[in-house]
Amino acid sequence: MSDDNKLAMEEARRATQHEAVKADIENEVHGEIAASAAAEPKQSSQIKQVAGEFRAKAVDEVVETEREVKRSRGAARISQVVDYIFYVIYALLGMRFLLALLAARSTAGFVQFIVTVTDPFYAPFRGIVASPTAEGGHTLLLPIVVAIIAYILLHLAINGLLRLMAHRKTEV
Repeated sequence: MSDDNKLAMEEARRATQHEAVKADIENEVHGEIAASAAAEPKQSSQIKQVAGEFRAKAVDEVVETEREVKRSRGAARISQVVDYIFYVIYALLGMRFLLALLAARSTAGFVQFIVTVTDPFYAPFRGIVASPTAEGGHTLLLPIVVAIIAYILLHLAINGLLRLMAHRKTEV
C-alpha cells in the first residue's frame, strides 16, 4: 500500500474518530443540559448560552478538520507527481547504465535517444569517479550509480517535506 493511500486512510480514520468523539460529547452535554433545565428553570438562559458556545466550537473544529483534509489531499497529489517524475528519471538512468554495461552501439538510434534524454540528469555527476572499461567496450558507469543514489536522496527529501506539510497539527 503506498504512502499516499496510507495517508488518506489515516486522515479518514481520524475524521471518523473525531466525529464519533464529538457526537459522544455532544450527546453527553445535551443530556446534562436537559437534566439541568428540568431541575432549575431559572438557569435556562445560561444553559442555552453554554449550549450555543459548544455548538460554535464544534462547528469551528469541523471546518478546521476539513481544511486539513484538503491540504493533505493536495500534498498527496503533489507527492504522486513527484514520485512519477523520479521513477522516470531512475528508469532512464538505469537504461543508460545497462546499455553502457552491455556495450550497446552508440550509433543506434535508441542508444542516442537515451543518451540525449539522460544527459541533463547525468551531466552533474560525469567524472566524479572513474568508469572502468572491460575488453569489448563494456563500461561500468559508476557516475550513473552515484547519480541514482543522489536522486533517491533528493526524492526522499522532497517527499519528507510534503509529508510534513500534509500531517495535521496536533494540539495537546
